[in-house]
Amino acid sequence: MSNSKKHESVLISAPRRAALKLGFAGTLMLALSCGVSPAFAASKPKVGLIMKSLSNEFFKQMKEGADKYAAENKEKFDFKAVGMKDERDFASQVDAVENFVTQKYDIIVVAPADSKAMVTPLAKAVKAGVKVINIDVPLDADAKKAAGVDLAFFGPDNTEGAKLSGDALAKELGPGAKVVILEGNPEADNAKERKVGFMDSIKNGKLELLDSKTAHWETEEANTVMTNFLTKYKDIQGVMAANDSMALGVVKALDASGQSGKIKVVGFDNIPSVKPLIKDGKMLATVEQYGAEMAALGIKYGLREYAGEKFSGWVKTDVTLITAKDIK
Repeated sequence: MSNSKKHESVLISAPRRAALKLGFAGTLMLALSCGVSPAFAASKPKVGLIMKSLSNEFFKQMKEGADKYAAENKEKFDFKAVGMKDERDFASQVDAVENFVTQKYDIIVVAPADSKAMVTPLAKAVKAGVKVINIDVPLDADAKKAAGVDLAFFGPDNTEGAKLSGDALAKELGPGAKVVILEGNPEADNAKERKVGFMDSIKNGKLELLDSKTAHWETEEANTVMTNFLTKYKDIQGVMAANDSMALGVVKALDASGQSGKIKVVGFDNIPSVKPLIKDGKMLATVEQYGAEMAALGIKYGLREYAGEKFSGWVKTDVTLITAKDIK
């Protein structure tokens, strides 16, 4: 396999996608089961995973998947995972990078909370000899260029994923329907990309956008934003939430107003809490982006870089629309 990667696609086939639903063990993404194991140094490399808020079920799933993969490969590397206390606790991610560098970790896998500001501490880590793997949320391209670092992105097409759920909503409601958007953290590039996907669905589906505001990925903030939307707009027919944590807050507001099931809601992440909501008709759809497998994939590529390979560009992972027919 070439040591120079401009773009590599990691997609999950339908049979493998079905296998993933049965459990994590033995069903990692195809990239995890191919290639030759790296030749490690006498001492095991130390791998650190930095995530966003562990109050978000998506990142709890990511940590569980990474912990399991690390346990299954404990003879190959040492592992530690850390997360933020909430979605806006950016300082703790910076501290985690600095701590891993001080503790002489060899590999850092990171899902950045801020696509621009996180580049500076990660660039320092790279210059200290650490292999940095960017997953889930892409780091800002211009900021990387300014910092003089070339880091690949290992993660999904957030625009495509958001368009999948947005298109499902547009198909359900039909042209002319009135919708609102709950955006993610404006400092994160995946939030911007998901809004682009939603706006594409609105344009192509000929929907009418009444309003779009951030709820910073948080459930309670989304509840407040949606409650305000319901007060301001009496004719909302659909909601596009940029993640499932915010979709939970939207459903909570709809429950309180007696409009659950009447106003259609789509989300993104396929966390366990939304599955019964989709099954019961309180949500229309969400998007699976395989968070647990993504973290394990990041570790795998980190070990490959540690062994001497170099990746750049975008190593793309899969997204899948989830509706009631997909939930057992």
